[in-house]
Amino acid sequence: MDDWRANLLTSGEDIHGLLAQARRVAVLGMRSERNPGMPAFYVPEALAAAGLEIVPVPVYERQLTHMLDRPVYRRLVDVPGAIDIVDVFRRPEDLPGHLEDFLAKRPAAVWFQSGIREDAVAETLARAGIKVVQSRCLMMDYHAFKRS
Repeated sequence: MDDWRANLLTSGEDIHGLLAQARRVAVLGMRSERNPGMPAFYVPEALAAAGLEIVPVPVYERQLTHMLDRPVYRRLVDVPGAIDIVDVFRRPEDLPGHLEDFLAKRPAAVWFQSGIREDAVAETLARAGIKVVQSRCLMMDYHAFKRS
């Protein structure tokens, strides 16, 4: 039975179920405090303020060793411990270049932020047993979940 599509989360109920279990979020493509108006900074900042543990995985600002007072990692596979969600701030065309890292780390879920959709990468992750959310804002969904 080919049930990998169940790992492609689209319903509010499935997304709330994922968020109910989320404690630790790695942010791929995170930006630093130097970019306060960019979603790749203010979304993880808001998630940290809401009580989630944020793990910065930036692709820019390579000289920085900390963001939001947390140590920076350059690859997901280098992050110690389990990751509940990888929140992705990368262009769709950049996602295939991160596929090997996603599969090596095996987070519970990969979340492509609003406007980010890459069906081939999503299918590969879903077939590997990793839950995927595409083109949704984790900050907005998390705040809605906390209010419910």
